[in-house]
Amino acid sequence: MSTVNPQPLWQPDPERIAHAQITEFQAWAAEHHGAPGEGGYAALHRWSVDELDTFWKAVTEWFDVRFSTPYTRVLADRSMPGARWFPGATLNYAEHALRAAATRPDEPALLCVDETQEPRPVTWSELRRQVGSLAAELRALGVRPGDRVSGYLPNIPEAVVALLATAAVGGVWTSCAPDFGARSVLDRFQQVEPVVLFTVDGYRYGGKEHDRRDTVAELRRELPTLRAVVHIPLLGTAAPEGAAEWPALTNANTEPEFEQVPFDHPLWVLYSSGTTGLPKAIVQSQGGILVEHLKQLGLHCDLGPEDRFFWYTSTGWMMWNFLVSGLLTGTTVVLYDGSPGYPGTGAQWSVAERTRATLYGTSAAYVMACRKADIHPGRDHDLSRVRCVATTGSPLPPDGFRWLHDEVRDDLWIASVSGGTDVCSCFAGAVPTLPVHIGELQAPGLGTDLQSWDPSGKPMTDEVGELVVTNPMPSMPIYFWNDPDGSRYRDSYFDTYPGVWRHGDWITVTSRGSVIIHGRSDSTLNRQGVRMGSADIYEAVERLPEIRESLVIGIEQPDGGYWMPLFVHLAPGAVLDEALLNRIKQTIREHLSPRHIPDEIIEVPGVPHTLTGKRIEVPVKRLLQGTPLEKAVNPGSIDNLDLLHFYEDLARKRS
Repeated sequence: MSTVNPQPLWQPDPERIAHAQITEFQAWAAEHHGAPGEGGYAALHRWSVDELDTFWKAVTEWFDVRFSTPYTRVLADRSMPGARWFPGATLNYAEHALRAAATRPDEPALLCVDETQEPRPVTWSELRRQVGSLAAELRALGVRPGDRVSGYLPNIPEAVVALLATAAVGGVWTSCAPDFGARSVLDRFQQVEPVVLFTVDGYRYGGKEHDRRDTVAELRRELPTLRAVVHIPLLGTAAPEGAAEWPALTNANTEPEFEQVPFDHPLWVLYSSGTTGLPKAIVQSQGGILVEHLKQLGLHCDLGPEDRFFWYTSTGWMMWNFLVSGLLTGTTVVLYDGSPGYPGTGAQWSVAERTRATLYGTSAAYVMACRKADIHPGRDHDLSRVRCVATTGSPLPPDGFRWLHDEVRDDLWIASVSGGTDVCSCFAGAVPTLPVHIGELQAPGLGTDLQSWDPSGKPMTDEVGELVVTNPMPSMPIYFWNDPDGSRYRDSYFDTYPGVWRHGDWITVTSRGSVIIHGRSDSTLNRQGVRMGSADIYEAVERLPEIRESLVIGIEQPDGGYWMPLFVHLAPGAVLDEALLNRIKQTIREHLSPRHIPDEIIEVPGVPHTLTGKRIEVPVKRLLQGTPLEKAVNPGSIDNLDLLHFYEDLARKRS
């Protein structure tokens, strides 16, 4: 792959560079901690990974992290897994998330928007009051440090209050969105045995009301550890028998009491997509998330008290937890509860306009959908306050960069970021002081020794390799739930290169320090020894207006051959005739390589996704290899299980 330096799409102006928090941090760290004062971001990053202990000490001082008892060392054990951060220290995540209430009590901490798109503010003082009231009620219900508290909730202010109140008492938060079916929720919550369940009676999506009372009743039956259920009447129904009412728990004027917990005390449980088995229950710590998110949101996203932070997400995706952490920087957080494309494809741009968002985050898929729908956000909306559009979920294709630049604003900072639920953060992405090159993430994050390795563990530049992280990050899981010997955790990240985190993505680290993501390495396409990520195929094929979405699979055959079908979901009115087949092949030949022209191009009724919207490649590959559906995939992890029957039938016909 060529990584010859092209002209950047965007270059921050000198004033933006001078006023970025990361610039001020570098100057301060140079004076107080020996960081390089010259050399820009590249020098700062090198120092941050070479002097890991000093860097993270500097982060805690810069952001004034309040340790109620001091730490004895920054990093007592560097081994992965098992790194021990800030032993001896105690603190509380929720206390830091609510600090702005002391200085800006009447300004909005949250701006809440539904499909009517009229923002409703929740002030810092009101958020703090509700958290204080609910935390006291949780203690009265017997919730103690380490107890799990669960939410079956949409992206509404009550979910934020419940998370912060749980953290305030030292409980462990976990959530699912209400569009998850009962089986999907139980696959997650039954693992962690919650003692409290916060739930809505339903939700609104796409202009319709969706009643979830039957699902809630099933959850109550199947979660025997529940001591309390709290009813939030989003659709206005009465609380079911035995459930507490939300207003009754949050109307007191109680000063919050923040349990001081060890740095590595669990904060929340996140879940992997679980496409081929039970979702992994990933536990991250109060201190680890606090310092990682302060670094990521304060330095990399450059967020502060004057900002408004909007990311389209649901409570079932790690980006919701990341969004809530915007409060740590004093930023106003925008919560949008609704369909990403209602009443029209441009809905998210309207939310960004109405809330005056300064950083707007979305999925690469949404950007490409807007491009295909011929949306003109810069023309049709006042987006003058939006200084950065960030994307994640999948790599943003080059055409997505160009479209944002042309259709939003030509001086727009475009931040394609990549990380994972596993660390609830980014490995690489936004740097406000660096240029943006089309199709590339700006740089690895501070403190993250991100490298591209070949199979023997040799680092590579300008070549495709495995994404590895060679030193610990504070937000790496402290453990998986129900994994007493740590074997599932080790097998997930450390089986290929012992002691080094292998994430499962193909990446290129370019000679200028930027990063290109090529897709999952466990679904690699290997034609005649040439490896290619599926994301590269999607980027090329989905430029064609007739292709709504695609899925490519590479399957090793028993005779030593290799079958690579491309499945295409067509746009309305499109026909997979000889002309379109030839255009698809020609596009791949010209933009990628002749080796990666698919053996077959097959029209499908749709492409299956995880519940958080990622294409599922490995389960489809297993189906096509003849694995029975019930063994190839966890049904509760898929957005539309019916779509898998097509691939199951195809495998049957081929055999």
